[in-house]
Amino acid sequence: MLVVLAVECVGFNLPFWRTLGASTDSAAAANTLGPGLGRTDTGALRVTDPTGSWLEVKADGTSDYLRVDTSQPKQDALRVIHLRVASPDGGDGTARTVAASSPRSHFLKAHSAGVTRVWVEEAKGSVIPIEAVRANVRVPFSFSPARVALMLGALLLAALWRPGSRLWRVALDPSDLRQRFAFAGLVAPFAVATAANVIWQMRYATPLSFHQPGGYTYDIDQYGHLADALLHGRLSLDLIVPDALAAAPDPYDVTTRSRLLAEGVSPIYWDYAYYDGHWYSYFGVVPAAILFAPYRLLTGRMLSSAATVHLFMLVALVFAWLLTIRLVVRLAPRTSLAATSMMLLFVPLAANMPYLAYRTNFYSVPFAASLAFTTAGLWLWLGAATLKRPLNPADRWHMDGAPALSLPRLGLGAFLIAANFGCRPTFCLAAVLGIPLFWPQIRAMAANLKAGRVGVARAFAAPAVVLAAALVPLVPLAWYNHARFGSFVEFGNDYQFTVTDMTAFRQPPADIPAMVGYYLALPPRIVHAFPFVALSPTPLARWAFAEPMVGGLLVLCPPLLAALALPFLRRRLRGSGLMPLMTAALTLGLFVVVFDASNAGLGWRYMGDFGWLFAMAALPGLLRAVNGAGDGCAPPAARLKAARIVVLVLLAFSVLVNVLCLFTVGRQDQMVATNPALFHDVMTWFTM
Repeated sequence: MLVVLAVECVGFNLPFWRTLGASTDSAAAANTLGPGLGRTDTGALRVTDPTGSWLEVKADGTSDYLRVDTSQPKQDALRVIHLRVASPDGGDGTARTVAASSPRSHFLKAHSAGVTRVWVEEAKGSVIPIEAVRANVRVPFSFSPARVALMLGALLLAALWRPGSRLWRVALDPSDLRQRFAFAGLVAPFAVATAANVIWQMRYATPLSFHQPGGYTYDIDQYGHLADALLHGRLSLDLIVPDALAAAPDPYDVTTRSRLLAEGVSPIYWDYAYYDGHWYSYFGVVPAAILFAPYRLLTGRMLSSAATVHLFMLVALVFAWLLTIRLVVRLAPRTSLAATSMMLLFVPLAANMPYLAYRTNFYSVPFAASLAFTTAGLWLWLGAATLKRPLNPADRWHMDGAPALSLPRLGLGAFLIAANFGCRPTFCLAAVLGIPLFWPQIRAMAANLKAGRVGVARAFAAPAVVLAAALVPLVPLAWYNHARFGSFVEFGNDYQFTVTDMTAFRQPPADIPAMVGYYLALPPRIVHAFPFVALSPTPLARWAFAEPMVGGLLVLCPPLLAALALPFLRRRLRGSGLMPLMTAALTLGLFVVVFDASNAGLGWRYMGDFGWLFAMAALPGLLRAVNGAGDGCAPPAARLKAARIVVLVLLAFSVLVNVLCLFTVGRQDQMVATNPALFHDVMTWFTM
């Protein structure tokens, strides 16, 4: 605590200590304005000529900082201002951004005495809410509880996970009451944060629709409109279709749409499906049916996508952790709490959960829902054969030569995995994992049938339960697709209005190898300015959808490289019976990477389709690294200590990169635009 307080009060407050002797002379109360700046009636600045948009102030050298005094931004004023302090030698100087809502960002370094020039680097006509630039200022003392909490959290994890920690000597025991309370305590902060966020969204979130003359209409409440359609018994969305669009011979042609927009035809909705004169949503209907529609029915209001994403992400996180614990118990029964907690941090990072939890618009809803359904379904399946309490005979399916299975868990797991067909259909492939997982029962069933020891009805009871449970969501969802588009497997993707004609577009084969490489190993681009990681270029041979990305999955989460050790752990995994499951997860993950590259393009969010599969495949290698060849709770040898330190460093790197990615400039929903105050508050930790 003393070290953290010293770093906070001295290290992060060096500008305060260095400017205690500042004269605070404010003789230059009125800055000299360049010919490219003028004052508006409200006192703000307007850029009339970017080549002459500067302010000058006289500094006496007693302070190394300038302060930008801002006014409350009016509706037409910029919230984030790009400035550059000219260097004394006439060079380009240092470029910075200032946010009116972040007072700490208003202080700019200026190591000089005499006249200092501050350039405003904004477009002609921009309104800048700057009153003046002051020199000779004292930087106020700043104590950040968030910064202190982060430092304490990092030190706490380092103490808990250091190779000699007591946590390495306590074995994981899911039946232990204290460990169950500890798990509840781990979930509690996320549950409280989710509840607070959802309540805030319910109170203050409003429907959002944006339109500019001559452009598309961007309405981000697709699920809200879909819920309204369900409640009114409609298949199409209740959105206006302009007559000119309905009369267009080929509305999917980009040139035709551009002409209609230029003629003022509106609304033409961006990223909605248009078919046979009606608007549709090509996103799965299940989230709308189970959350958006009931909320609309109860409150009369439209539920925000952000609230839905956070609800699903909480469920996904809890069941991802429960699934991880079950896998750890099967893979390495004597694993320590330290190793288990490391795996609990690793799996959400590998599953792309930080991205989905941050980018909470409607694009993330199906991914969050499918992660929740899939992790819950696999958790049920993995626990179907590990029951400690006796089952009702009617709920028990047993074949000689294999462990008995719980029919309710089999059925509910199948139902949840099949529900992905109405969320993110790619996750339905998780059903394939049931084959290696239940292979002992499948083999025993075949052997008993062949030997005539059981009848057909009894033998196929479990497969019948799985099939019947899966058909419960699949049948109505397939009918829903057919009723809208005439195909059981058409969701409307081919009819969406986007940058190209999706009815004719096919992914260029030449792009697929590059996309697979980018998904897995796109290298990071390190820069000297905050947040120190930047978007990496992803050139393609031909045009295809490509979302800006910082790095590939193995770069964002290097511990996933442990999946490469899977072929060498066959003998060690023989006792757990999970080697086929791990191999299937790795194979399926690689297949989904190629499938997404071939059908969806390159998207950061698409990593959620396969990251969790690679995480499962990497668990045996990571557990082998931190446990060694013997008892995971035994005193570690020097080599084992080194392995634990390596895993700890890789996890720390993964956390750091994922956090910095939240602040990356240029990404979709970049924080510098959506939450400039938070972005600039954190930026000043490193730039003051």
